[in-house]
Amino acid sequence: MKTLLVPVDFSDVTARVVEYAGTMAKTFDASLVLLHIADPEPEFIGYEPGPQTVRDAVAETISEEHRRLHQLDEQLEADGLKVTALVIQGYPVEKILAEAEKHDADMIIMGSHGHGALRNLLVGSVTEGVMRKAACPVLVIPAG
Repeated sequence: MKTLLVPVDFSDVTARVVEYAGTMAKTFDASLVLLHIADPEPEFIGYEPGPQTVRDAVAETISEEHRRLHQLDEQLEADGLKVTALVIQGYPVEKILAEAEKHDADMIIMGSHGHGALRNLLVGSVTEGVMRKAACPVLVIPAG
């Protein structure tokens, strides 16, 4: 095993996902790719980039998410692991699958929020979407 892709969303399950990923990386002498998918740019009608206040808010949010991901990166590197941390914008399932292919991931390790079948039926589940389409194994760490 060479590379583990670890999508994180900073929810309650993130700490468990990172812990499992670190253990797996140590066990199999693998490197980690920590990945956070930031919300895509808001779509505006016409050719203008949108109100400055909206662009500033998006930039501030992405900056905060980058800072939080860097903290996780530092924790894992302090344990002697090789880590690459990425914050990219887009739609989660699509971006996770693309990054798994780009980094030739041997496994994806991600969390599940456990919202339930009804919510997943109505709005979908990122974890379920990744599991259905991934070309490599997906280890799902449950919430709680």
